[in-house]
Amino acid sequence: MSGAVFERDEVERAWRAMVEAGDAGDWDRWADLHSPDCVWHEHHYGIIEGREAIRAKITELMAPVPMMQFPIAWHLIEGNRVVYYPWQVFPDPAGGDEVYRFGCVTILEYCGDGMFSRQEDIYNPTEGEAVVVRWLTAGGQLVGDPEALGLPDELTRGS
Repeated sequence: MSGAVFERDEVERAWRAMVEAGDAGDWDRWADLHSPDCVWHEHHYGIIEGREAIRAKITELMAPVPMMQFPIAWHLIEGNRVVYYPWQVFPDPAGGDEVYRFGCVTILEYCGDGMFSRQEDIYNPTEGEAVVVRWLTAGGQLVGDPEALGLPDELTRGS
């Protein structure tokens, strides 16, 4: 598949499948949309290589925050590459309309057969941490192990 440029519709279908898996919190299905040798460059957590390592990392990262949502502000597709802007959103713990979100740019490289061979997530970890802290202070509750998020202990005590 090296050097092949796939039809835009095929690339978009694969991207939409990835978005749907993430929106559903189905991280096994999400991981299956990465090729066995995929490389995920996650700017805060490092470089994760291989589908199974990606599966383990995304499952660990998302366990404490299954309530997160990822609405997409925009996307573009050029050749085999998809670039999109999924907000990282926490619900208002008070049930109101207070906004708890930070931005992210995700770059994917499509390799055929409904899979991506490369993913890169670019965001400001300091901004992300500030949003999580503000959300926790407002009453947000983590569900799983807060250590997975790499937040300082004093921020997650009582979660």
